Amino acid sequence: MSTSDVRQTETEEEQVGWEAVADLPPSAKLVAKVLEYNDSLTQSQLAEETLLPPRTVRYALTRLEDVDVVGSRFSFSDARKRIYTLTIE
Repeated sequence: MSTSDVRQTETEEEQVGWEAVADLPPSAKLVAKVLEYNDSLTQSQLAEETLLPPRTVRYALTRLEDVDVVGSRFSFSDARKRIYTLTIE
């Protein structure tokens, strides 16, 4: 596989990811965009950045996880919190 084939495959994967986001509610799109500009954030940080209520952010994250464009892991500093990252570039 040549370098151009790899780049084309990466671009196609990126488009599929953002196409999946296009069908989601505006709150999910906003959360995805905020995660695009920030490496990783907790739910409370996302609520602060987006000015959305925590419940709306939680719903948006669930929708984004359903279409596999957001990943999460436990916080090392506080195991009660999860850190969310965008899995598409």
